[in-house]
Amino acid sequence: MSTPLDRRSRKRLAMRQNISDVASRLFVERGFDQVTVDDIAVAADVSRMTVFNHFPRKEDMFFDLDELGREDLHQAFEQFDKDGDLQAVEALRLFVHQAVAERRPYTRFMPGSEKFVATVMASEALKARARAIRDELTATIAVALSSGTDSRVPDTSTNLAAALITATLTTAFLEGHRVFRLSHDGESATATFLAVIDQGWRSVAVAQNL
Repeated sequence: MSTPLDRRSRKRLAMRQNISDVASRLFVERGFDQVTVDDIAVAADVSRMTVFNHFPRKEDMFFDLDELGREDLHQAFEQFDKDGDLQAVEALRLFVHQAVAERRPYTRFMPGSEKFVATVMASEALKARARAIRDELTATIAVALSSGTDSRVPDTSTNLAAALITATLTTAFLEGHRVFRLSHDGESATATFLAVIDQGWRSVAVAQNL
């Protein structure tokens, strides 16, 4: 059970969320590259330094759910360590399905998420940060997949499996949003997302056996 946050921590989290919400609104309205940190500080009624205290980079305000996704992923890895009979690749697939079932914000398809994708595609800076996040995720998954091996160091097949997992996640995300953009049907988009996940995971299983 998580420990209840104290008043100071709650205030800090509320401030961080407010800055993120204000920044996201401005990014969607004006475009990421047209919004400055000073614009965000003024709109959020805080100082420039306060903004940087919560977000080291402007891109972090846009990809604010990245931290939540990483925390959830680490918890999934910890659960895998406890359930030694469950293969790491399958544990990750089940984690994705569980995140969808729990409607975690990074797996939802709705008008707000559609605008999120459009804003990323319109900014080279955001696309570069998205690629960096993908590479960081690949490295994290490779280490997790190798944790159950004798060497505990990612080898060729492990690195390939990790790359296929992140490629599957990226493709599933984009395909889900493509379906939502065409149909505005969240359920159809989610079904497409999970279908791509399951299809991609079959390729991952093959790669691990190379």
